[in-house]
Amino acid sequence: MSETPTITIRDLVAADEQDWRRLWAGYLDFYESAVPAAVTDSTWRRLLDPHQPLLGRVAEHDGAVIGITNSVLHHSTWLTGQVCYLEDLFVDPVHRGLGAGRLLVQDLFDLAAARGWARVHWLTAQDNPARRLYDTFVPADHFVHYERDLPSADGTGPTPAGLPPR
Repeated sequence: MSETPTITIRDLVAADEQDWRRLWAGYLDFYESAVPAAVTDSTWRRLLDPHQPLLGRVAEHDGAVIGITNSVLHHSTWLTGQVCYLEDLFVDPVHRGLGAGRLLVQDLFDLAAARGWARVHWLTAQDNPARRLYDTFVPADHFVHYERDLPSADGTGPTPAGLPPR
């Protein structure tokens, strides 16, 4: 008889910084991408700021942070309730297969129900193996995504090429 590992999903906290940065780096490596250190630092700070529309969640197994989600909460012209855009999901490759990815996605649906959000949505690369998981929640839609990076107000320039589609 096999035992199911216990995985807990919870809010990101300041003490998770080293683990979050490790998993964030793994996520960027997966997509063969890079972002300036200033962007990573800003993202980390904004994830912890309760006045920002970002939500950071972690998957924890045996006291170790093994997965993360970074989401953006926003309004929509098509719905009256708040919407959650799951921008980044990553599970440490060493811990894949334990169900952390499924729990992280389900966690957002559970939060949506509890908090009255109108939608949870996300994008992923067409060839991402995680689509097998995502398709168990909802089929992919027929939309085509367009994106154009623009210089930022702080002068850091556009997002580096090669980032995953958003």
